[in-house]
Amino acid sequence: MNIRAWIRGSLRFSGRSPRRGARGLGALVVVVMVAAAGRAHAQTDEIQVYDATIAAPGVVNLTLHDNFTFSGSGSPAFAGGIAPDHALNGVPEWAYGVTTWFEAGLYLPLYSVESDGALVVNGAKLRALFVSPNAATRRFFYGINFEFSYNRPQWDPRRVTSEIRPIVGWRSGPVSFVVNPILDNSFTGARNLDFAPSARLAYAASPRWTFAAEEYADFGPLHHFYPARQQSHQLFAVIDYTGAPISIEFGIGAGLTSASDHAVAKLILSKDID
Repeated sequence: MNIRAWIRGSLRFSGRSPRRGARGLGALVVVVMVAAAGRAHAQTDEIQVYDATIAAPGVVNLTLHDNFTFSGSGSPAFAGGIAPDHALNGVPEWAYGVTTWFEAGLYLPLYSVESDGALVVNGAKLRALFVSPNAATRRFFYGINFEFSYNRPQWDPRRVTSEIRPIVGWRSGPVSFVVNPILDNSFTGARNLDFAPSARLAYAASPRWTFAAEEYADFGPLHHFYPARQQSHQLFAVIDYTGAPISIEFGIGAGLTSASDHAVAKLILSKDID
């Protein structure tokens, strides 16, 4: 069976979503991570700007992330990797609200469906997210997220990697703006941390419907950013539905540089499991 065709037929479009129900921390957890990165961004399992909202204490949340590249590079970013063009990437994300300021998460299994329909399992991730209390109702909100990944060789040339994701956001009425100045970490020294920020400008048309523009970038390692033409920049138009039985985020993205994938779609489905 052609797995890629089956998944495309059932989902059609794919992606990476915002965060669920809110509750957070009274002070930002400041952490210094020394030992760092410089990882190749061949593909990603989630395309999402974190907004510091988390599951309520004692609540389990399941989020399904998928993204599909309609037009991208036909060559992998490293030997033995997955070529982005016509590839589907995704992962189920299991999250648990530990306290009002801490959410623990597990991504399992990461998977890719290549352009020829071959299904590849890519590994797993652990996540620890610390946030400001009641982020969904605050004018100013913040947090920090840590992810630790165990990778298969076709997903990343390094077996173990991590992500450091600060979260800073502002809200005024129905308008909100969030930035995630992400550092990707491959444990090759602090100067090699890869700067891959994302940002989201959103307008809540109603309690259920939100429209947003999101930008995802990869500037390269901190010690020497890539030349402009080699940087990745993608702009997404996104629509969110928050409600029962599931919350949905759907977006279509376009590459802004020659080094970016030209056309990508994302779909995120999220539901609390009481």
